[in-house]
Amino acid sequence: MTLTVTPCTDRAHWDATVKRLGGHPLQLWGWGELKSAHRWSAERVLVTDAAGEIVGACQFLTRKLPAPLGGFVYAPRGPVVARDAGDPDRPAQSPAPGAVADAVAQYVRGTRRAVAVSIEPDEDEGMFALPATWREAKTPVLPARTLILDLRKDEDELIANMTKKHRQYVRKSGREVSLEIRKVETLAQLDECLEVYHATSERADFGLHEDSYYRDAFTMLGEDSPVWAAYVEGKVVAFLFMAKSDRTAFELYGGMDEVGQRLRANYALKWHVIREMKQLGITRYDFGGLINDGVTTFKKGWASHENLLAGSWDRPGPGYTIWTEGLPLAKRVVRSLRRR
Repeated sequence: MTLTVTPCTDRAHWDATVKRLGGHPLQLWGWGELKSAHRWSAERVLVTDAAGEIVGACQFLTRKLPAPLGGFVYAPRGPVVARDAGDPDRPAQSPAPGAVADAVAQYVRGTRRAVAVSIEPDEDEGMFALPATWREAKTPVLPARTLILDLRKDEDELIANMTKKHRQYVRKSGREVSLEIRKVETLAQLDECLEVYHATSERADFGLHEDSYYRDAFTMLGEDSPVWAAYVEGKVVAFLFMAKSDRTAFELYGGMDEVGQRLRANYALKWHVIREMKQLGITRYDFGGLINDGVTTFKKGWASHENLLAGSWDRPGPGYTIWTEGLPLAKRVVRSLRRR
């Protein structure tokens, strides 16, 4: 099947297409705008079939590398492919999702020098077959192992799938009269959340972007990056920063101070956000990855299952061996992306 790849420069058309195709929020225009403001460049392309129908879309980020390597091209939770009309949890089989990925990779190779085109499709393992020209990435950015709640289930079902401890803490923290949960509306309110995030980072020993990055995410994604905070006596004790499309809600960042820990505010807060996403008609709530740390233990209590996505795949270009085998820059670039 002949596929045509063309750039898209219309934000409204792009976001409408990604959402119509069931794409991930990291494929929305605002996410690329955020990355473009922080050392990357973003480009968006539409993939059409011979009849002119849009069968795929891909926002990819490019990071310039030292000569002669050119750049590293990465599609966070992309490409987006058309979904099966009878089963929206499955990609359409005509054209094959791998053909869409190949068409995007060929477009990249024809427009720039890149050591690799790296993709991480938002599809279940086995649902995104790729030609032999693709290789499993040695340095994935987003973990394939995650937890995705099916928000088509009713609230009683979602609660029943939690561990006994999580059910108890959700109910107990939700009855805590000193705890108030409300949506963050202004940058000043976001800065209060970032103070909690800094404290969380120091306590848990993980790195952060500069504060301007999170302010830009809040501004550039707009309504597609809602933030909720739990307050005690007007002070933020926990927050949860999301990204959302029409189909998927995705956890970006979150933190909690010592008061929030004592009150187990993260249980009431997360359940509140899950319910908010469900009320919007979103059908998937992605916890943002499971990586065998303390946060993962907390995440796993929300359901009795795990999900495994298609993983990270590279279409190699010139200099790929140097990039994967011997260049410390590769690790630095991937680490910067893992902070999202």
